[in-house]
Amino acid sequence: MIEHDKKQGKPEVHLPRSFRHIRLELAREPGHPEGSANEGYLIWAPLTEDGKIDPELWKQYRDYCRVVKFRPGQSDEIGHLRRSRNGAWAFHYDIAGEDPDEKGFHFEAERFVIGEYVSVQEKNRTHTYKVRSVEHY
Repeated sequence: MIEHDKKQGKPEVHLPRSFRHIRLELAREPGHPEGSANEGYLIWAPLTEDGKIDPELWKQYRDYCRVVKFRPGQSDEIGHLRRSRNGAWAFHYDIAGEDPDEKGFHFEAERFVIGEYVSVQEKNRTHTYKVRSVEHY
């Protein structure tokens, strides 16, 4: 729900309780046998009770569904969580960053629950990330 702050004239946004702050960290892969807590994503998105991205609430609050890509020695890339016509999810770096969209591999079916694994197609390669935290926004 969006209400206007009468004192400053700015809209005040009350996001639904289902909005979560999700932290993904790189899982084990060649070159990173232990994974990496320094490579990953921060995602702000509404989740259903079973931990899936809620497409209906995303549609209502898409401007607030954000992503931050973090890598050691690089500036964070800031963008939005987007959904294609076929229901696939992607990260679009329209706020800060030069990379093209990165596709979430079957994000429409994935559960964002601590300990689960999800994959992201970055350029020509798919990387797996572990869900490290899911907190109320």
